[in-house]
Amino acid sequence: MLARQRQTAILERVRSAGGVRVTELAAEFGVSDMTIRRDLETLHDLGLLAKVHGGATLAGPGSTDEPGFHAKSVRQSTEKGAIATHAALLVRPGAAVALSAGTTTAELARRLVDVPGLTVVTNSLPVAEILHASGRPDQTVVLTGGVRTPSDALVGPLAVAAIASLHLDLLFLGVHGISERAGFTTPNLMEADTDRALVAAADQLVVLADHTKWGTVGISSIVGLDAADVLVTDHRLAPEARRVLDEKVGELVIVPGTGRPTEEAAE
Repeated sequence: MLARQRQTAILERVRSAGGVRVTELAAEFGVSDMTIRRDLETLHDLGLLAKVHGGATLAGPGSTDEPGFHAKSVRQSTEKGAIATHAALLVRPGAAVALSAGTTTAELARRLVDVPGLTVVTNSLPVAEILHASGRPDQTVVLTGGVRTPSDALVGPLAVAAIASLHLDLLFLGVHGISERAGFTTPNLMEADTDRALVAAADQLVVLADHTKWGTVGISSIVGLDAADVLVTDHRLAPEARRVLDEKVGELVIVPGTGRPTEEAAE
């Protein structure tokens, strides 16, 4: 296979799967890791993909680009479902929990509708709607005020003020990106302020993020990696990312893409 044909095939794989690993591509095409790395370098230089530790992902948008909720909800839906299934196991009846805005936290909301006596604080319109439409009558849903973002989050001073007086057992935080240098990030400055208020109000921080968030950096950092008590992600996370996160976060939980939660040691 010619280099150009291989690079075209690699790009198609990235577009369909959201990301690729050097080792997997080398085995598939029967070439060395170095050859694949050169292919990725070429595609990266053309602006067609973004290189990350151990592989590549789709070429990232700008650090302030914020896709709408529906656009994000169709990405990595299997992985998000598996992450949400595990996260739901952390919620006990009668708890006071917060769910930040995001498509993975919306998946979690669907799995919390039958938890008795639950109080949920959220700045997410979709999360509030899911629990309002399908939740138990003994659940309480508190929706913050604020300015609506493209991802259907309520942010800004009103949201921060509403959260500031609360004391919560758990926060499930969805993030736009994860970076060793920048920590957990968002493309919206006001959303970062709102997320930090949620972090301050909660006894425990559980971050929910699929593998594509690694290497993505939004304009504003929410908190550093070491602020997360638990990070729940999926089995497609690159080995280098697993190593970094296993060292930085309190507990790294890897779940398969089938919805059945398991714990896996970082490689």
